[in-house]
Order: sequence, then C-alpha cells, then structure tokens
Amino acid sequence: MNYVIELLNNQILMSAGLSWGIAQIVKTIIHLILTKEFVPERLVGSGGMPSCHSATVCALTVSVVINEGIHSPFFAISAILAIIVMYDARGVRRETGIQATVLNEIVEIIERLGADVSYDEKLKEFVGHTPLQVVVGAILGIIIALIYCTLIPYLHTLGFLIPA
Repeated sequence: MNYVIELLNNQILMSAGLSWGIAQIVKTIIHLILTKEFVPERLVGSGGMPSCHSATVCALTVSVVINEGIHSPFFAISAILAIIVMYDARGVRRETGIQATVLNEIVEIIERLGADVSYDEKLKEFVGHTPLQVVVGAILGIIIALIYCTLIPYLHTLGFLIPA
C-alpha cells in the first residue's frame, strides 16, 4: 500500500500523466466539435489538437525543475527528451500523416477504377502535429505542471492528502 501512496505522491509522474490525460480529453472534445462525431480512438490516439506528447514532456520537464531544480541532471534529461519528442511530433510523424493521406487518396482512385488493392484498412492519417498543436500542447503541459506542483504541496499542508 505504501508503494501506491508513494506513486500517487510523485508530483513529477502524476503531473506528466495528468497532462497527457487532459490533453487527450481536450483533443477528443475538439475533434467532436469539428467533425460532429465522437471517435473513441481520439482518447488514446496520436495526432490532433493539442499535442499530448508535448503536454506530457513539458509537464515532466517543468515538474522536474520545480522538484529537483534547474541544475539537476534529471532536468537535463527531461529537457532533451522534450525537445526530441516535440521535434519528432512536428517533423517526422507529421510527414508520415501527410504521406498516409496521399496514399489513401491514391488507393481510393485505384479502387474507383476497378482495380483490387492488396490491403483492407486505410493508413492512419492522425500521426503527427502541426507547429500550433505542438505549442498548444507544450503550454497546456507547463500550466498543468505549475498548478499541480504548487497545489499538491498546499493540499498536504491543509491535511487533504496523505503524506508519502
């Protein structure tokens, strides 16, 4: 039981996880508003607004700074991880999504012409992020980490949470 309490009191882990969850919910709501269709895959899938990858790694990095300091080796690790993840989400994975869209369109044209295509499922087009989606995810993660890492210690002092 102590392990569960220690895990739940890990501000770094919990703020990163909370940021991921909130970003996924926001992404699903935005997709629902734009398409008028609820797609459960949006709750766990990649791509879309905001970037849950950016939210998660930025919350991780900010939480590390708050808990360990900017001179911590953990900050260096999380900052480099954040840069790589956000670069990849905006770059390589975004290009993959664009290519999937083009390939799906080509397959549709070929099928309309009467030819058989060797695969049944469409390629996933929601893979990467636009620069705006990455920035909004980053801002969301930073805000959540700042709130979470200042609110939790305050709740401890008021006796609302069990200390680790």
